[in-house]
Amino acid sequence: MVFLDTHIALWLYAEPHRIPTATQRIIDSNELFISPMARLEISFLCEIGRVRDEADGIIGALERDLGIEVELGGWSRAAEIAAHLSWTRDPFDRLIVAHALAYNAELCTRDPKIRDNYSHAVWLEHDT
Repeated sequence: MVFLDTHIALWLYAEPHRIPTATQRIIDSNELFISPMARLEISFLCEIGRVRDEADGIIGALERDLGIEVELGGWSRAAEIAAHLSWTRDPFDRLIVAHALAYNAELCTRDPKIRDNYSHAVWLEHDT
């Protein structure tokens, strides 16, 4: 079980070449999830013009083409956990990390702040 940070979901949708091969192998070999908070963040990015396509279309394509699921079962627990993640003030990062943490799952992210603070964050630039 691997959760995807918002930018990874967007790259898988529109710019898969941005994901290094080693990280892509992790993505290809796991069941993939996004938090509802990532869906909301995509909506915000669309509203401010940083993403062209609507969140529903992006999420629908990811579900259909890659089997990515929006994970809803752990959402309540994620909200409880997020209250204790004081290393960031970004509500999106806080809830996305908390949602992965609710399942003790990996979170695929390039974000160095998340990688420094969440021990199950994964991003591989090169094969190991």
